[in-house]
Amino acid sequence: MRQNLSETGSRRRETLTFLILAVLIWPFIAVGVVAGWGFLVWMYYLFTGPPGPV
Repeated sequence: MRQNLSETGSRRRETLTFLILAVLIWPFIAVGVVAGWGFLVWMYYLFTGPPGPV
């Protein structure tokens, strides 16, 4: 019976950890990566000018 209780607690903790990662942390990381890439492109164009023939 003790093993069954620990498995239930472990499963609950695992589900809570997954939800925190999926709902809170990964969206912020995704937004940060996209914003960082946009900033790099913006800085590149600032120094080199827009793409295409001038």
